[in-house]
Amino acid sequence: MSAVVKRSVSIRGHRTSFSLEQEFFDELAKIAAARDVPLARLVGEIDEARPRTTNLSSALRLYVLEAVRNGG
Repeated sequence: MSAVVKRSVSIRGHRTSFSLEQEFFDELAKIAAARDVPLARLVGEIDEARPRTTNLSSALRLYVLEAVRNGG
């Protein structure tokens, strides 16, 4: 497993950051490509849907995990 890397993205008109291992980021990018949406849009959707008690980085990891468990 790789080190955690901090990344920034603009969602809904503001900059935010998240920290993910490269493997999670790569899978997230694959999901966005498969859905034919920009990565920032996918991150925005996940951010909007997450419980406020869950930080964005954790929500992204859980989203990727669920996608992998469901076969893509």
